[in-house]
Amino acid sequence: MITLKEIQAPILEDIEIFEKKFRASMKSSVPLLDTITRYIIKRKGKQMRPMFVFLSAGVCGKVVEKTYRAASLIELLHTATLVHDDVVDDSNMRRGFFSINALWKNKISVLVGDYLLSKGLLLSLEHDDFRLLKIVSEATREMSEGELLQIEKARRLDIREEIYFEIIRKKTASLIASCCACGAASTDADEATIGKMRLFGEYVGVAFQIKDDLFDYDAANSAGKPHGIDIKDRKMTLPLIYLLNHSDASEKRWIINTVKNHNTETERVKQLIEKVVSNGGIRYAHEKMMEYRENALKILDEFPGNESRESLRQLVIYTTERNK
Repeated sequence: MITLKEIQAPILEDIEIFEKKFRASMKSSVPLLDTITRYIIKRKGKQMRPMFVFLSAGVCGKVVEKTYRAASLIELLHTATLVHDDVVDDSNMRRGFFSINALWKNKISVLVGDYLLSKGLLLSLEHDDFRLLKIVSEATREMSEGELLQIEKARRLDIREEIYFEIIRKKTASLIASCCACGAASTDADEATIGKMRLFGEYVGVAFQIKDDLFDYDAANSAGKPHGIDIKDRKMTLPLIYLLNHSDASEKRWIINTVKNHNTETERVKQLIEKVVSNGGIRYAHEKMMEYRENALKILDEFPGNESRESLRQLVIYTTERNK
């Protein structure tokens, strides 16, 4: 399988320049803020979002100064949402590091998230990047709606398949869609092209989330995600929804009772996972993931071939074949 380093090859220099600009965009005259933002930069992940921005720009034109601002804007707003999420979820770890709230408590974490949000807004406004700001603001709105919809539905565990797809489209796919749309918009592409890249990113984002859901049922996964954690968190993922849709009334009651009231009982959760596997839930979810992947690649094939398009194709494949 191709590595992320190989996929990055056409934009390696762009990523390096971006990292310097991103660090500069977070600077503050307040020493505490600078300490925290340095910590945030130190624990950065795979740089997937900037990769989608730069490769999308390369597909639609070329990387320019506005592209770096687009990538920084997305990273600032996304990092702000992650800092706030850790407070909401009372989470002490993120990507193997202590979360901001674990080290500096909730009050400071919320203020840091607000600061990052304001830096993103100002970065756009200072350069009149209204188109970029609109794209990312819409994604931020959708992410909030997706989270709230999931919370609302989790109370009753009544998530139908169409609701599940609405949740992940808003919660996860809207961010990747905004990366691709911003990459296109930074090259001054027309609205039709931006819309096409946004839809491409949405399809990739849905496939990405289904892959994440599948990790929960793979005892051998190396995703750093404990087996059955979504069930323990009472999350209704696609394999589980498929099982519910193909069970009789008494079986449904047992499934919902397990998720709602027995989700910390190892043996019962294991039994539920075995039912999901044996009844075809994993196979069905994998088929849906591949369907979204193919839809994304069909859109990509409508653009002229170049190095960026090939790397973007490989990045789509990577998101659905990764093991973490």
